[in-house]
Formats: sequence, C-alpha cells, structure tokens
Amino acid sequence: MDHRAGEPAPAPVPAPEPTPDPRRWWALVVIALAQLMVVLDATIVNIALPSAQRDLGITDGNRQWVITAYSLAFGGLLLLGGRIADLVGRKRTFLLGLTGFALASVFGGAATGPGLLFAARALQGAFAAVLAPSALSLLTTTFTDPEERAKAFGTYGTLSASGAAIGFIVGGLLTEYLNWRWCLYVNVPIAIAAITIALTVLRDRPDPTAARLDVPGVLLGCGGLISIVYAVSEAEPRGWTHPLVPTLLATGIALMTVFVWWQTRAPVPLLPLHVVRDRNRAGCFLTMALAVVGMFGMFLFMTYYLQVVLKYSPVQTGLAFLPLTASIVTGSTQISARLINRVPPRMLMAPGMLLAAAGMLVLTRMTVHSTYTTQILPALVLMGLGMGLTFMPVFSTATAGVDPQDAGVTSATVNTSQQVGGSIGTTLLNTIATTSGTAYLATHLTAPGSRAQIAAEATVHGYTVAIRCAAGTMLLASVVAALMVTGRPTRQNTPTEETAVPESIT
Repeated sequence: MDHRAGEPAPAPVPAPEPTPDPRRWWALVVIALAQLMVVLDATIVNIALPSAQRDLGITDGNRQWVITAYSLAFGGLLLLGGRIADLVGRKRTFLLGLTGFALASVFGGAATGPGLLFAARALQGAFAAVLAPSALSLLTTTFTDPEERAKAFGTYGTLSASGAAIGFIVGGLLTEYLNWRWCLYVNVPIAIAAITIALTVLRDRPDPTAARLDVPGVLLGCGGLISIVYAVSEAEPRGWTHPLVPTLLATGIALMTVFVWWQTRAPVPLLPLHVVRDRNRAGCFLTMALAVVGMFGMFLFMTYYLQVVLKYSPVQTGLAFLPLTASIVTGSTQISARLINRVPPRMLMAPGMLLAAAGMLVLTRMTVHSTYTTQILPALVLMGLGMGLTFMPVFSTATAGVDPQDAGVTSATVNTSQQVGGSIGTTLLNTIATTSGTAYLATHLTAPGSRAQIAAEATVHGYTVAIRCAAGTMLLASVVAALMVTGRPTRQNTPTEETAVPESIT
C-alpha cells in the first residue's frame, strides 16, 4: 500500500486468534468412549472365558485364541491403521473403526462354535487397530492449548490405564448376572452412542500431500509385528524350545530389520523414522512397553489368585479392582493433569513407575492365606497411583509437536508399544509363573500337608516369582523415563522446540 515519503509504514495487522471449537469437549467424550471400548475389550473377555469355553466346547489348548486372536490382529495392524487415518481422514477411519468393531462384537456374541468366536475376536482386533490411532490423533489435533491439552490427555490416560481394570469389573457383572455373550454385546450401545455424537462434533479432513500408502512397508512392518506377537503367544502352550517359536521370532526380527531399512528409502514411509528418532518419543514408547509388561501380567495373576485361591466370585473379583481404578483416576486427573504444565514429564513418569513397582513388591509377599484389606488393597492403590502418574504424560509427550500428516502413525506407535508390550509381557510372565510353580510343587510333594494345599502354595509361589519380575520391568521403565525423556513442561516450551505444537495444527 502506498504511503507518504518520510512517514513510517503502517504496522501489519496481526491475524486474529483462531476461535476454539465449542464442541471440542464433546469430541473428547466421543474419543474417550472409543478408547474405553478398545482397552476394556482387551480384558473384559478374560473373566467370561471359562463360561464361553464350557458353552462352546473350546479345548484347553485352543482357549488362548479367544485372547490371542484379538491381540494378534490389534498389535500387528496398528501401524497400518495409523497411516490409513493420515491418508483418508481421521474422522472417516474413526467412524469405520467404531462401526466395524460393533459389528464384530455382534458376530462374536452370536457365535455358535469356537471358530466363529476366534474369527470375531480377530475382526475386533483389526477394527481396533483402525480405531485406536485415529482416536488419539484426533485428540492430538483437537486440543492444542496447554491447559486444555493436559485435561484431555489426563482423561485419555486414565481410560487407557484403568480400562483393563474396568473390563474385569464389567466382565464379572455381565458374566454372573447375564451371560458371557454380553461381554461382547456391551460394545454395541457404546459404539452407537459414540457414532451418534461423532457425526455431529468431529471435524477433520485428509491430508492431500500424503496420497500414497507404503505397501511394502505395510507387508514388512505388519508381518514382522504379527510374527513376533504370534511367536510369543505360542510360547506358552508349546514351549520356547518348540521349533515354531524361534522360527517365528527370527522371521519377525528379520522382517522388522528390513522394514527399518525400507523406511529410509520409501517415498511415503509407513513409519517416518524421525518419529522414533526423537529422544522424548522413543523414551515414551519404551516406557509404555515396559510398564504394560508388568501391568497386564499383574491383571492376569490377580484374577486367578482372587478367584482360584481366595475363592472370589466373578463380581467380587471385579469389585476388588475398583481401588486400582480409583487410584488411576486420581493419579491421572488430579496429579498428572495439574502438574504436566509445571514440571518436566519425567518428574511424573519416573516416580510413577517407582510407585507401581513398590505396589508390585508388596504383592510378592502374598500367600494362600493373605487378606484383601491388609495386603492386596495397599498394593493396588500404589500401582494405580503410579500408573496414573505415568500414562498421562506418556501419551501427551509422545504426541506433542507431531506434524498433522504424521499424527495418526505416531498415535499408532504409542498404541503398538502398549499392545505388543502387554501381549509379550502376559506370555512371558505366565511362563515364568508356570515354571516356578511346577518346580516348587516337585520339591515340596514330600512335605507334610495335603496335596491340594501344596498345589495352592505352588500356584501362589509361581505368581509371586512372576510378579517380582514384573516389578523389575517397572523399575527399568522408571530408569528409561528418567534418562531418555528430557522434555520441559508444556508451558515453558517455545515454538522452536520439538515439543511445541506446530503452527499448522493451531
């Protein structure tokens, strides 16, 4: 614009601040419902499994597939689901995941034989692999204000950490008072409510710059993950020395090695390596994987300990996990969400994992005669607070500062570390528990006492040995968080830092 000579040019008018979408909190409700459904379904079937096994005539050797089919499809296809969300739009994949998950749940609830139930669980896992990363990436791009981001990720972290415990509670109630099939049907009303709200409040569009899917990357990455998860799942029934297990492990490692090499050369990589090269994100991914190794193992052992050793009913077992859930909510929403903008993330994550490890160590003292209020309850409270302190900053830090075109695949990587860590941890710790229990039984059969009493003591001994190993993984997670996660509080970050929200998102 022309101006008179000697007069200063008029100052540029700053662009108005973008007006936050008033419906963003409803978006959080939808995302929270979806996350709860995905995490809850990973454990809700556990308590219903004995009833389903009797009803459908599933053999002891095949019953693991009710759990493994879900985790295998979920963990193996997450990277693909995250990249699909980036390519075709997060809202579209979110709705596709919700719809498919609900239909697969109906299919599984109506199953008349083992094969149909296994297939339905695999379909659930596949649609969960589409749903989970799109939900987290929608959360990442919807909440950019530091204060609101802390609240949103506090809620998300709470559901991610407590969803498994909630699954035990809901599974116990549905199994005891209705039928095991309702552990699958319950997903339908949740999905309908989420879809109804999502159609109105979610806003998103695909990124036009990312127009191709890395097909070789899909085959290599998903194939490698599936091989590794499958190998670990087969190690429990077959044993680690069975030829199939090391063959699958070697195949998975080889595929993942070639996958990493290909990602450095692919025009549009499935997983851009700069996502995992970032020190803070890598630390969060590793912390998450190590944390859930111990957490999922604890869920498995405590479920059997309460029902088999202490003779709790399914409902009593579910209610016994309530203090854990309440502690997770407290640690995530009342501590982490309030401090995430004031202290570095590792100052929450590292102490959180120490608290969780302390809770695990308390459980190593349990016996066949332990009481819930004096020994189990304190341990659950410590673990809940620790996981609440850890999970919220992990999700927030891992997804902060990600370019919009990489939001889906970054979210998928967080979920992959959680799912793969949980699958591997459950199998490894269960193998340790079984081996230790068998060794204890063999050396104590000549001791005075009934055979049933000695068998119960052997079972609890196996649990405590495995829980001690789980405590070790959580201590290692604390060290990883303290050394690798170097990000500063969100409020102190500047736009030049990697943890700042990109201008393109705002």
